[in-house]
Amino acid sequence: MELRRPVSDPKDGWRPGASIEMLRLRAQLLAQIRDFFRQRGVMEVETPVCSRCATTDPAIESLRTRFTGPRAADGLPLYLHTSPEFAMKRLLAAGSGPIYQICKVFRDGEAGARHNPEFTLLEWYRPGFDHHRLMDEVEALLLHLVPESHPARRLSYQALFQQYLQIDPQQASIGDLRRCAESQGLADAGRLQLADRDAWLDLLLSHYIEPRLGQGACFVYDYPASQAALARIRPGSPPLAERFELYLDGIELANGFHELTDAAQQRARFEQECEARQRSGLPEVPMDHRMLQALEHGLPRSAGVALGIDRLLMWLGGASHIGEVLAFSLDRA
Repeated sequence: MELRRPVSDPKDGWRPGASIEMLRLRAQLLAQIRDFFRQRGVMEVETPVCSRCATTDPAIESLRTRFTGPRAADGLPLYLHTSPEFAMKRLLAAGSGPIYQICKVFRDGEAGARHNPEFTLLEWYRPGFDHHRLMDEVEALLLHLVPESHPARRLSYQALFQQYLQIDPQQASIGDLRRCAESQGLADAGRLQLADRDAWLDLLLSHYIEPRLGQGACFVYDYPASQAALARIRPGSPPLAERFELYLDGIELANGFHELTDAAQQRARFEQECEARQRSGLPEVPMDHRMLQALEHGLPRSAGVALGIDRLLMWLGGASHIGEVLAFSLDRA
């Protein structure tokens, strides 16, 4: 298969970055995904790309545009969605049942070998599922796409750190994590001034553990409560966030949650994120009050997951750069 890197010759910029064979593989992949969900009775939906609200997550920046039509003479700020999650949860609260969506999403500031500011996401929600049952379905999807693939390994977040670093991520102090990073030769770890334990855990996970996960699929589940995002927190000692991530050959592919359904808790998390954005000097963005209203109305107990189509296609097609699987990446747009 002919592979194409991002454009280097301006005269060649009109050409697609992906080969025609890769584009055919993408079309086949999308057809297989739709067939998988058709067989399981999961309805495909569409939700708006533009919203009056943005993600409050300090680690994700929304792209912004402006509408200047009727009833918006001064211009109405709109945000391109970073995920269809909030709108899909409004559908769940309205009684949609199990749903999925394949759509373009947008994130500012992200470009590189595995990132493009515009990319394709598969997201689906299963009322009645928890994160373990949803992991089963994600694995079933992989087997549907690649019947010869091996069963996925499953490790709790705690077991992952104990296996690869011999450290308990739930109990280790910032000093313990700093010393662990130094002992593993992470550059300049001794001089880093990371703000909290989660920042150190992210450093160890991304720079030391992920490159050593090896071949095949691996689920990591039950994260620290401080990394819950939009997941439920299971009480205990320590409390744990009921979420998972899927890695393929050490590359993060999917992020799933046993969804938080408590509107008051969700509002508090949004407010904490807004405060974190303010402390970091990030732009203020409006939180999604309509999604909070949907939670107040009643979101069924559900699990949901977002899976990166482009990264999955990179894995299937043996590509090393996201530009090889996109018709036109940012430098060819």
